[in-house]
Amino acid sequence: MTEREACGLIPVFKPEGWTSFDVIAKLRGILHMKRLGHGGTLDPMATGVLPVFVGKAAKACDILPDSDKTYEAGFKLGITTDTQDITGKVLSENSRAVSSEDIERELAAFRGEIMQLPPMYSAVKVGGKRLYELAREGKEIERQPRKITVYEAELTGYGKDTREGNLRISCSRGTYIRTIIHDLGNALGCGGAMTSLCRVRAAGFSLGECFTLEQIAEKPLDEVLSPLMKAFESLPKTPPLSGHCTAMYKNGVKLRPEQIGAEGISGDFCVIDGDSTLLGIARTDTDKNEVRAVRNFY
Repeated sequence: MTEREACGLIPVFKPEGWTSFDVIAKLRGILHMKRLGHGGTLDPMATGVLPVFVGKAAKACDILPDSDKTYEAGFKLGITTDTQDITGKVLSENSRAVSSEDIERELAAFRGEIMQLPPMYSAVKVGGKRLYELAREGKEIERQPRKITVYEAELTGYGKDTREGNLRISCSRGTYIRTIIHDLGNALGCGGAMTSLCRVRAAGFSLGECFTLEQIAEKPLDEVLSPLMKAFESLPKTPPLSGHCTAMYKNGVKLRPEQIGAEGISGDFCVIDGDSTLLGIARTDTDKNEVRAVRNFY
């Protein structure tokens, strides 16, 4: 399969110590393809699901409907660091005793829609510069809180003597798990830092579906490549288009929603050809009663 023909997803297991860009760079060498993208940056210390978009599918990176992700994180109370995780410089230590009941009580405030202040060690841009670049220069600037949604925040383990534990968190795009732990530690009056992070679900893929870089290097591409459709399973779909309608859609002919079976669908939907292959994501311009492409993959 050539880069020109390729269009799909590889659920990659990102190893610890690698940046998301490191993974992409390694895969370019393995697959001999330049056109690759990923669905959500992971910090170097993190592991887990990194969806990689191959070939024409790279155009889908910024329009994924399922941007929610699930993480399993380790934490330690009684310590704060400048990075909000265990890799950073220790800023404070506190010996206050904390019980699992204390954590459960404070954790309730972190569920639902909340405002979160992005950490200085993050890729958020302010004034055209990444916050982590400013942080490395020893600078701390004013940031604006952002609205995030935490669907699930569960304490899955905790040792009162060590004050170390684990959380399982499902959340919206743009959520910083280490900031949740940092803020939880502050709410408990003792501080807290993240000690580990594993993304166990993203873009419709679970941890058990992922391939390591070594496995990808050993297997044919078609054995590790999933259809792009998997990332858009939550969207409505048209019935398979006839050959005639497929040709018109690909040629940019303005089609009415009823011509492709999209009448009554509001918002984005998947346009499917006769082979059940995803042609693109589209929506209906209700004022003109015509289908408008959001992004095509052919």
